[in-house]
Parts: sequence; C-alpha cells; structure tokens
Amino acid sequence: MIKSPRGTRDLLPPDTALWNFVEAAVRDVFRAYNFHEIRTPIFESTELFARGVGEETDIVSKEMFTWEDRGRAASDKGQSLTLRPENTAGIVRAYIEHKLWERGLNKFFSIGPMFRRERPQKGRYRQFYQIDAEVIGPASSGSESPARDAEILEMLATLLDRVGIANWTLELNSVGCPADRARFNDALRRALAPVVGKMCADCQRRAVTNPLRVFDCKVPEDQPIIAKLPTISQFLDEACRAHYEGVKQILNAVQIPYQENPRLVRGLDYYTRTAFEFTHGSLGAQNAILGGGRYDGLSEALGGPAAPGIGFAIGEDRLVLSLMETESAESVIRKPDVYIAPLGAGMNREAARLARELRRHDLVVDLGDESFRLKKSFEAADRMRARYILIVGENEVAADAFALKHLASGEQVTVPRGDLAQRILRNE
Repeated sequence: MIKSPRGTRDLLPPDTALWNFVEAAVRDVFRAYNFHEIRTPIFESTELFARGVGEETDIVSKEMFTWEDRGRAASDKGQSLTLRPENTAGIVRAYIEHKLWERGLNKFFSIGPMFRRERPQKGRYRQFYQIDAEVIGPASSGSESPARDAEILEMLATLLDRVGIANWTLELNSVGCPADRARFNDALRRALAPVVGKMCADCQRRAVTNPLRVFDCKVPEDQPIIAKLPTISQFLDEACRAHYEGVKQILNAVQIPYQENPRLVRGLDYYTRTAFEFTHGSLGAQNAILGGGRYDGLSEALGGPAAPGIGFAIGEDRLVLSLMETESAESVIRKPDVYIAPLGAGMNREAARLARELRRHDLVVDLGDESFRLKKSFEAADRMRARYILIVGENEVAADAFALKHLASGEQVTVPRGDLAQRILRNE
C-alpha cells in the first residue's frame, strides 16, 4: 500500500473545518488592518534563499528540498530550484520584481504550504502550512516606524484572541542593526572561545560561522552556558534603542502584554531591530506558535531598493494543534441546514430543483436518493446532524408544498415552496 511520505500527512474532514475556521478568521482580521493577499510560487531560485535567508542558517545548509531543473538537452546547464522553506524572501522578491515600491506602503499576507527537510515532531512536518504577513515599502512611506511593528503585534494578539487561543505569551527583543550585531558577534566569539568545546556540535559550528545562532540551541546541557553569554541589548546604538522603546510604548498604550526576552533571536539572517515570538504552553518544549521581526536590509540584499519591512510567519499546523485544546472540529463545522429526502421514482429530479433554490439563500443542503426508504433518510439526516428534513414525494410536488420536520423538536409542518427558505433561515 502506498502511503504519504515521511513528514507529510492528509488533512481530513472534519478536522479541516478547524483549518477553514482559522483561515477565515485570518482573512477577517487582516482585512480590518488593510492587508491584502499575495500568492507567490511554491518554488523559487535557490539563490533567493541563500542570499535572503543566509547560507549558514540551518534552513539553507540542511533543510531545503533543492533540485537542478535541466533543459531538454543533457548538456543544458540547469537552474537550481528550491521548494520554499519560508515565504518572506519570496514576497520581497515579488516586491522588487514588480516595482511595488511605486505603490508606497505595501501590506501583504499569504497562506500556503512550505517545505523543510527536518525531523518530524509534534506540530512540525516536512510539508507544513504558514500564514505570513509583511509590511514593506520605502522609508518615506512610514515602513520603518515603530508604529508598524506595534500594529503587527496588536493584529496578532487580536487574531489569537479571535480564534480562541488563550494564555498566549508575547516575547519581545531587539536584535539591533547590522553594526550592532557585528559588535555583538565579536563579543560572543570572545565569550564562547573558552567554553564552546563543552557545547553541542551545532553550537561549535555556529560559534565560528554565526555566533548569534547559538541562542537558537535547544540542547538542555548547553543552556547554563548560554545563560552567561552577553546580550544584544548591551550593544544597541541610540537609534535602535529609541526604536525599541517606541514599539514598547505603543504596546503599553493599546494594552498588549509582553515579556522582554534578551536571549530571543530569529533564525534567519535578514532580521534587524524588533524580534518577537508568541508562545503557547500546549506545544511543550517547542512552544512557539509564530514568530517574526523587522528586516530592513532584505530588499537590498536581494538587489532591490532600500525598503524597510517587518513581518511574521504563523505555523498553521501548530496553531491548529493549540486550538484543539479548547475547540473540536465538530464545534466549528457548519452542519446541514436541511436534508432533502426524495421518496419514489422521479423524485431525485424534484429534490435537485429544491436544493438549488435553497442553496441560493446560502443554506447548507444535502440530498438523499429516491431509492431510500424514509427510515434510511431519517438516519442519514441524523448522522450528519441536519437541522431539518424536507420530504419530497408525489403528493408534495403536486401541491407545491412540502413536509418540513425539525429534527431536534420533532415538529413537522407543511410549507409552500416559496416560503421554505425563510422558514428554514428563521429556524422555527
């Protein structure tokens, strides 16, 4: 038997109702903040991620699904392509390619699959789903303002509250500008030199290639060493300090709670200044639901104009997993408003006509079959938890009035065709 590949899975009903519930909430909340959907390819040039995400990151060095797209002739030199492991770089690529700076401030969101070759664990898959949002534009559009950072964080708090994720924690830090990080990296190398030999192999490699990544380590034995390392806050210049204070002041004004975490860094090279994560206890040690931050130099790194930006990625798989603590798929799925039971030869045709009329009123309608006995139709209606059953037989068609039974109360009435939709909508 052929099964889905390791690290992937099928999303089946009724669980997909929770996914639809989350995505509908995302669209509603993001619309209120004037974000607009962008859809980019699920594969891009490998160079995009090497330059944008960083060659020394675990994503680029270990986790990408990459292949060479050869031409028809065996001698043709192919282009290296990669299934997207994240979407910020792709959105910024689209921003540059289509000269979207001409529009001023751009507020984008996307929902879709990403791909990383990592060890599957709770809430993590090799094909996973992300909800991204990005604010990007020329500095003159206000894109570098701390108000943009605070707006993003307030929007995320609103979204988590809307979908029912309780007891979330917002962790906040500033990772400064490139000059701050250069000074910080020098200090980290000096601090790590006498102790790095006691740390895991990944940390030993990171200490040489990119010391900031040491803070990504989750190995318990390394945490006492990491706790004694310098923090980025000691190296922020005045502009970065002022920007960070501006973000916190607005969050305080709109009453969004947060915890400052001086050890918080983001795992991708393009982040500057504000970095953040929302965490939730139901996910265990890997408890981040979403994370993001500011990336003021990414456009330039990809060959575009200066375009300060800030964004985030929500792991939708992990968000749904958290939501399952308090919500079931059955609680959000929309049950049929009415089940139509055709009785006798030729009644499928009449039932289909009625179903079409009722669906025009945004009613959820399911159909039986004229071969079913009435008892089987009732059992089917009960199984799908329909609110009503509508009986369509020769007598009903002749009278153009139909027996409508409320399954919970047992009340049955005869309703003229023209009144059926309103009677069902009123749920009497």
